[in-house]
Amino acid sequence: MATFTSQDLYGGAIKAAIPEGWLDASDLRQIPDHQELFLSPITLSTLIFEINERVSEETALSSLQSTLNNQALDILGPNPEASPDTIDKAAALYHLNDIRDGDGNGDTLRIVTPPHQVSLAKLTNARAYKGIAVITSSTPERARSGVPTSIGGAAAGSSMDGPLVFTVSVHYLLVRLQEQETDILVFLNVPHKEFDGRGDSRGLSREEELASETVDALVERLEVVDWGLFGG
Repeated sequence: MATFTSQDLYGGAIKAAIPEGWLDASDLRQIPDHQELFLSPITLSTLIFEINERVSEETALSSLQSTLNNQALDILGPNPEASPDTIDKAAALYHLNDIRDGDGNGDTLRIVTPPHQVSLAKLTNARAYKGIAVITSSTPERARSGVPTSIGGAAAGSSMDGPLVFTVSVHYLLVRLQEQETDILVFLNVPHKEFDGRGDSRGLSREEELASETVDALVERLEVVDWGLFGG
C-alpha cells in the first residue's frame, strides 16, 4: 500500500493528498493559476489538479451527440436520457476528450473503466466520478495534459532518435460543484514508454496501482476549506 502526504492546494483553500515524496512542480517552473501539478521523483508520472468552469448540461449532451461512438454507447446506452447521472458521465467524457490534442487528430481515447459515481468522505454534497482511460498519440506533449515535456533530457514518450507513439493511462476523479458552477478535476497520468522500453511490465502495474490508490485516497481526503476560492 502506498503512503500519502497531506497537501494544501490553492493557498490552502483545498486540502488533498499526494503520494509521499512527490515534487511540487511550482518549485521548478510556472504553473497556470487554475492548476496544481506534482511530479513523481522516480518516474514520468504526474498528478494534476484543475479548477475549471462546470460543464453545463447543454454542453455535455451536445458534445456527447457529436462524438457518440461505441464506447460512449457502452457507457450510456444507445438512447441516453438527460438524467443527472448521464449528464455527469457525459461531462467526464467531455473532459477526457478535452485532454486530447486540439481537434484530436492522431489521438485515440480508450475507456478502461467507465466513469462511475463515488461518495466523497468530506464533500458529501458533491457528485463525484472516477474512472480510467488510455490516450495514445503520436504527439508526445500536450500542454493541457500537464505531462512534462522532458525529464532527464528526453521527451516523455520519445527517443533521442525521434518521436514514438505515446501512450498514457489517465486515472481521474471529477468533482461536480453545482452551486459554485465548478468542476474540480484530478488526473494522474502514467506514461507507458519508460516501462515498455525496459520490458518492465511489473513496474507499470505497480505505477498503475499507485495511481488507483491515489484516486481512492482523494475520495477519502479531498476537502474544500475555503469556498471563497470559487468566487461569488
